[in-house]
Amino acid sequence: DPAIKDKIAEFKVVSTGTDAPAQLGAIEDFINQGYDAIVTIAVAPDGFDRVIRLADKNNVVLVPFDNVLDTDAVMQVNEDQLMMGRMWAQFALDELKAKGVTSGKILEVRGLPGNSVDRDRSIGINETFKADGGAWEIVSVVGNWDDGTTQKVVADAIAVHGQFEAVVGQGGSNGVIQALSDAGHPWVPVAGESENGYRKAIAKHSGEGLKGISIGQSPGLVAIAMKAAVSALGGNVMPQLISVPLP
Repeated sequence: DPAIKDKIAEFKVVSTGTDAPAQLGAIEDFINQGYDAIVTIAVAPDGFDRVIRLADKNNVVLVPFDNVLDTDAVMQVNEDQLMMGRMWAQFALDELKAKGVTSGKILEVRGLPGNSVDRDRSIGINETFKADGGAWEIVSVVGNWDDGTTQKVVADAIAVHGQFEAVVGQGGSNGVIQALSDAGHPWVPVAGESENGYRKAIAKHSGEGLKGISIGQSPGLVAIAMKAAVSALGGNVMPQLISVPLP
């Protein structure tokens, strides 16, 4: 982006996967190397107090985005994950009620365990079904936001529980569609992430009765986090939480 190109002298990327201690170690290493700002997808919502203090001591701007922290000690960039979960669940409920269905099994496909995004989305999903008052049985499986893993756990859930009235999932949404198709499961309302393959699958099978909603994390979150960090380093007072609209 020409607007900030001249403000960044060096840009480095490191991936630590889902290993929280490795992530904390990498952040500490960046601070010790003298980097001015660090943006990160936090793999856990807590445990960052030490690196936050270290960043503060060294005047380093630390900006968690996407998977954020349960703290008010840093500036963060995210979408409303609780609302996302509620919207997914409400879509499924509205589709089911339009068919006169007010009870049955709902398959919830969780994301990566232990982080704030998976937790908050799941809270939104479950509280919406609970508030509805219907006789819903929520069956939860863990798909790790991964198509292959999701396809396997959904297939296993169908084999064990039989038919579901709807599937409300997180990432790995194309795996949901593939598992339903492979099992010969009737098309039911499916809620999922903003993945291209998932959206193509909804379009492909829409004529057969598949209806889905696709909401997710904008790839732009990282760019917003970087711009926010650059702005803060420029001496601008920034909001503690930057919330991006749900796409």
